[in-house]
Amino acid sequence: MAAPKKYPDELRERAVRLYRESDPRPTFRMLAEQLGVHHEALRNWVRQAEADKGERHDRPTTDMVAENRRLAKENAELRRVNEVLRAASAYFASEIGPTRRWS
Repeated sequence: MAAPKKYPDELRERAVRLYRESDPRPTFRMLAEQLGVHHEALRNWVRQAEADKGERHDRPTTDMVAENRRLAKENAELRRVNEVLRAASAYFASEIGPTRRWS
């Protein structure tokens, strides 16, 4: 289970919009202080918004992160199922006995 978000999504969106629309651009520290958030959180929100808009290529988009998480969960489930099938195959093979040789 994921940890609860410290800041609501509305605050994140507003903070990013304020940063992007300000002229001249304020420092992250100054704007974060005005909004009551940590400056590194604001910096990460802005960088992620830039990645989501295709303006940055040094970090994955939010959609890519969600897809990677989904695929990791699916992969873990498939590995678990394969392990169960291997164990079942080994069990039934031992119940049948040694392989018969046909002459």
